[in-house]
Order: sequence, then C-alpha cells, then structure tokens
Amino acid sequence: MVIRTLVYSLAAGLHFQVIIVIFAEAMNRQLLLLFTFYVLVSSIQAIDFTYCDDEENFPVKVQQIKIIPDPVVTGKPAIFNISAVTDRSVSGGKVMIEVRYFGIHVHSETHDICEEVSCPIEAGNFVLSHAETLPGYAPPGVYTLKTKMIGKNGYQLTCFSFKFKIGFGALVSES
Repeated sequence: MVIRTLVYSLAAGLHFQVIIVIFAEAMNRQLLLLFTFYVLVSSIQAIDFTYCDDEENFPVKVQQIKIIPDPVVTGKPAIFNISAVTDRSVSGGKVMIEVRYFGIHVHSETHDICEEVSCPIEAGNFVLSHAETLPGYAPPGVYTLKTKMIGKNGYQLTCFSFKFKIGFGALVSES
C-alpha cells in the first residue's frame, strides 16, 4: 500500500509538473505576443516636432510624423511619413531637407514636391512620404532633420524639424 501511494504521489507530482510546464509555455507565448505587439507599436510611434519659428502661421500644418523603422537602420530603407493639412491648393514647389548630427550639417537634398506627394495637393489632409536608405557608415545616435516646403511662387508653405535616431545595432553588418 505504501509503494502504491508513493507511485500515485510521484505520478501526481509529475502530472502537476507537466501542467506547470504547459502553463509556463502558454504564459511565455502570451508574454512573447505582448512584447512583439509592444515593439511593433513603439516602433511606429508619432515623433515630436517643432516649427522653425514661433509664429506657426504656415499654410501647411504638420499633424504627425512617423518613421518606419524607428530607430532607423543604416543600409536599409527608412520611410518618413509626414501627415499634414493645408488650407489652400498646392500645385508644385520643392521640399528641402537638411540633416544635422550633434548640430553639424551632414546632409541636404532638395526634391520636387510632386515627387513626394501627388500633385496638385488639394486643400485638406495629405501625407508627404519620403523613403531614404542611410549609408552604412552613418554613426548611431540622434540626428535632427529640418524640412522646408516652398511653393512654386517661392512662398514658404511650412518649416519644421524633428529628431530621429539611428540605433546602435545598425552598425552590425549582415553576412
């Protein structure tokens, strides 16, 4: 009788351990899913920005900036989506981009507005989307990107800046 009770106790203990392992695996899956969701959501959070001057009376108002991925990875495409609203139609012009690293000018480029968004831009909401692959030698850290939109008539439509980050893992090259 003592041996049978011991066998039942061992079997019950083993069964209990199996239940604990199965429960732990289920919790690990849930935690992994929760962590993955958090990483995905945090990687596309809206970015804070500031207008170039205090008045903020530009015809184009920025509503939101998203960078995918965030932080940016060198050698891989990064997409900068700028959601904005305008109170007038924009038929053309240019987008001027300036990048600084620790306050030092490191890059600038100019694009036709119609290359970045469908023209004409009618009054209302629109998204300016710019894809850029940063060179592999770009050091990790925080960069400042200043964007100006100039209309065909030379009038400044908007000017704003925001910070973006190149992650430390970005320096690791893939074989």
